[in-house]
Amino acid sequence: QVQLVESGGGRVQPGGSLRLSCAASGSIFNFKAMGWYRQAPGKERELVADITSGGTTSYADSVKGRFTISRDGAKNTVDIQMNSLKPEDTAVYYCKADVYDKYWALYDFWGQGTQVTVSS
Repeated sequence: QVQLVESGGGRVQPGGSLRLSCAASGSIFNFKAMGWYRQAPGKERELVADITSGGTTSYADSVKGRFTISRDGAKNTVDIQMNSLKPEDTAVYYCKADVYDKYWALYDFWGQGTQVTVSS
């Protein structure tokens, strides 16, 4: 089992910034990727950004140029710096980890979610 603990959500005005952090612990043999997803009320959960173990990143078009994902392999953490926030960024943000066990079976794990509200 892998546990993901998120932190850093909150309320911010449009144009402001927030940084979300996610720390992974547990039975981790190797990561395939870690990332952030979000789900707004009435909408499906969507990928915001992710980063592979090799450092390759991908971003949703709606956040490119505003959000930056980073990972610390030694600490098993993944952060996302969110700048120039817009009201449409309001959502619950979830950390996700794709993890190999020692048999190289792949599993995905989710954090509990953290609320981000962008409002004046």
